[in-house]
Amino acid sequence: MSKGLEFLISAVPTAKRISAFWNPDTPSHTPGIKAVEGAARTFRVQLQLVGARTAADLEGAFAAMARAPAQTVLVLGLGLYVAERQRLAELVTKYRLPTMFTLFRDHVEAGGLMSYGPDTFDLARRGAIYVDKILRGAKPGELPVEQPTKFELVINMKTRRRRA
Repeated sequence: MSKGLEFLISAVPTAKRISAFWNPDTPSHTPGIKAVEGAARTFRVQLQLVGARTAADLEGAFAAMARAPAQTVLVLGLGLYVAERQRLAELVTKYRLPTMFTLFRDHVEAGGLMSYGPDTFDLARRGAIYVDKILRGAKPGELPVEQPTKFELVINMKTRRRRA
């Protein structure tokens, strides 16, 4: 998450007010927000936390970010935000907010500006290797837990040109 903030600041170096968009009901977002808060202090940017728990909360949350006014947005991934990727892309376009999505490239393919996260194709390939090992008799509990090793930064150039 903090690496996503770093890329967002590199892409929009004049940004000093950044909204971190998160879902307080998603367990992984709490440690993610703590990491982003630490990175914000390091980069000397003001961080505004904006939460949305349901799809009905999205419009109001983006309106609040625009009123703040946020100069950029960092969206923490998973949960509701994956299912609402098209709506999120519409909202970042409507409010003209350069946005970094963490985790998956789907948001960029839907029209968002940037994403940074694990390479999902590599994750699927690694998962298939685990399935193969299990089918060959390995005990799942004895297989090591792996962390992603391949990450990708994805930029939607069409969205970028619209912002320019």
